Amino acid sequence: MTQAGKADAGPAIVPVILSGGAGTRLWPLSREKFPKQLQNLTSELSLLQETALRAQAVPGTGAPIIVCNQEHRFIVAEQMREIGIEPRAIVVEPLGRNTAAAAAVAALVLEAEPDALLLVMPSDHTVRKPEGFVGAVRIAVPLARAGHLVTFGIVPDSPATGYGYIHRGASIAGHDGAHMVDRFVEKPDLATAQAFLATGAYSWNSGIFMFSSAAILAEMGRLRPDILDGSRAALAQGATDLFFFRLDEAAFAAVPSLSIDYAVMEHTAKAAVVPAEMGWSDLGSWSALWAELEQDADGNVIRGDAFAHDSKGCLLRSDGPLVAALGLEDMIVVATGDVVMVADKSRDQEVKALVDDLKARGRDEAVQPARVYRPWGWFETIDEGPRFRCKHILVKPDSKLSLQKHWHRSEHWIVVTGTALVTCGDKTFLLRENESTFIPSGTPHRLENPGKIPLRMIEVQSGEYVGEDDIVRFEDDYGRTA
Repeated sequence: MTQAGKADAGPAIVPVILSGGAGTRLWPLSREKFPKQLQNLTSELSLLQETALRAQAVPGTGAPIIVCNQEHRFIVAEQMREIGIEPRAIVVEPLGRNTAAAAAVAALVLEAEPDALLLVMPSDHTVRKPEGFVGAVRIAVPLARAGHLVTFGIVPDSPATGYGYIHRGASIAGHDGAHMVDRFVEKPDLATAQAFLATGAYSWNSGIFMFSSAAILAEMGRLRPDILDGSRAALAQGATDLFFFRLDEAAFAAVPSLSIDYAVMEHTAKAAVVPAEMGWSDLGSWSALWAELEQDADGNVIRGDAFAHDSKGCLLRSDGPLVAALGLEDMIVVATGDVVMVADKSRDQEVKALVDDLKARGRDEAVQPARVYRPWGWFETIDEGPRFRCKHILVKPDSKLSLQKHWHRSEHWIVVTGTALVTCGDKTFLLRENESTFIPSGTPHRLENPGKIPLRMIEVQSGEYVGEDDIVRFEDDYGRTA
């Protein structure tokens, strides 16, 4: 098999980074096409990059297996390249099937290494105290080697109602505070959460796990053979695509969509919980992000082109126009290139419902940001109207778009910075700053950046139809056929 099937012998600990989530509770910044794990929310690195580097800090840890959505595969690969990590495998899910299937696929990749320890981590969490994470993993390793399915329980500091809880059972001798799991508890109401906190016997469920490939495959085969068998079929019938491994869509679609918790952890007698004090947050809401970021004297978090006057406890963020707040208290105002959202901070858990409503109304903004990422770079629509669209395009050095044509539109290209190598019909030529060219409809053409700096250009499309689906590809470096 490929790199995602038959793995070489490697270190004892293999990080499995789950990067398939949509993160809609941080809309409009996070959207299905560009979710929160791929964004820089708490530092100069994306949450995915922070997760990968955090895992690499654990002694004995090797290159990660990343399970991601097919829409994000090139962004994932590029972000790993930026931090100097070459994944052991990037497994592409054709559709989301929750964390049980993702963990099963990763364990099957390592089936020939039954003693390998999988450190399964969501990619959209933040950890302020990485040394606490490393310490908790050290405690978990001997437990996992002994056959336990280990989860990491966050020591709670408040009666949070947005997290699931773990009730600790009997302590495990010789394992520094580790316990057997008594039960998992759904997100409680406030009174129940306060009662949990008062007992001192409950932890927040972090969604981070460690187990050997043999142990998880055995328990999944016993408890949910449908998930295991379906995942095995999706892997066996999958195929290599460039430096990715694509799971078979039909086989994977038949796999039940369940979390690891529901499928295995709530039903196994082998579940153990390791306490972890690592400054953890799942950043599951705007108020959770507000709590993680530096606040001014009035409790405001301000990012981007934003200004607060006589306002308190607000989160103001703009990646687009100036946001000016006057007399606001405990509000969220987020502006992107195409959306402005204003919300009461106490109702930020309802953002997902807002997004679902927008989807039902057919609004593209619900899932697609203004900036659209491609393997060669990105483009952003500046303006559009009947029969025209104007884009800002960035092409990375040594990258090129597909050789393509459009039936219904012509294009004007104006280079702003960098150098463009243009193919138009049977001609190939260079364009430099402040130079332009015209691409008639129906003409095969290609854009390439042969230089060492990013190529930025303005594209003006005109014609009877300027939709993204008016494209015929003849050649493509990235295996795309549409």
